[in-house]
Amino acid sequence: MSNRIVNFYQFLKNRPVIRSFFILILLALIAIRHLEINFADFSRASTNLTILVNEAFPPDFSVITDRAAWSKPQCTFEADWACSPAIIGITQTLEIAFLSTIFGMVISLPLAAMAATNLSPPWLAQITRQILSALRVLPSLIWALIFVILVGLGPFAGVLAMTMYTVGYLGKLQYEALEGVSREPLEVARAMGLPRWQIARFFAIPEASNALISQMLFMFEYNVRHGSVIGLVGAGGIGYYLNYYLSPFQLYDRVLALIIVMYVVVVIIDQVSLRIRRKFIDSTEQIQRPRWREVIFTRKN
Repeated sequence: MSNRIVNFYQFLKNRPVIRSFFILILLALIAIRHLEINFADFSRASTNLTILVNEAFPPDFSVITDRAAWSKPQCTFEADWACSPAIIGITQTLEIAFLSTIFGMVISLPLAAMAATNLSPPWLAQITRQILSALRVLPSLIWALIFVILVGLGPFAGVLAMTMYTVGYLGKLQYEALEGVSREPLEVARAMGLPRWQIARFFAIPEASNALISQMLFMFEYNVRHGSVIGLVGAGGIGYYLNYYLSPFQLYDRVLALIIVMYVVVVIIDQVSLRIRRKFIDSTEQIQRPRWREVIFTRKN
């Protein structure tokens, strides 16, 4: 028996990949035992899935046509479809995502410049990074719970929650992009005696503008997806209407219809964002793409 153990040990010692895989399997088994996971519960899954499918199909697309008199805030349009749960929910989700992305971008960019080690002294960069890390510790759903308690139910709590998380998440991406800019322009600016904030504003940020805009588009996509989650705790968006139909009514056919609408909107946003980013950022070509600020502000003759 001891010889088998020694041989097995030698086998693992000489094969690091297999050894690592074995350790991961062992840790997974320990975690499963500690969490008291019972895979026999899968036996009930097929029955519950059958019940769910029968209640959810066909989806009830009246969520696009019927007026939601209980919407928050109250819809004032005359057309019923304009005040339907799907239209109001998607509109609120997009508005929450848009506002939180813009507010987050405005707040996170100065913080990112302060967190970049090539633009700020080490002590300031470390303090700012810790602030951004603290904002990322709590997920957007927890931020939504906090702001629902502070300001009440509704989209305002959702905007505040998504803005806080956007600042922490986007700030990290931004200071990494700023640290990746070429050293030569920054050294020239320092040789000219410019202060740090001018170096960041006129050299580092324009140099990293393509990456910063791409990150903002990615953050908008992220906020659209998570805007449906924060509504489950009353922070507005389509999640508010999903929760309305789930509890206590359990109208799974309407829930499925809302999910389909949300899926279509997210796919469209992803494709549009992907095309925009490919147009301006393409590392596979040797010809440099035009910068965003040149496209926006340069006049054509």
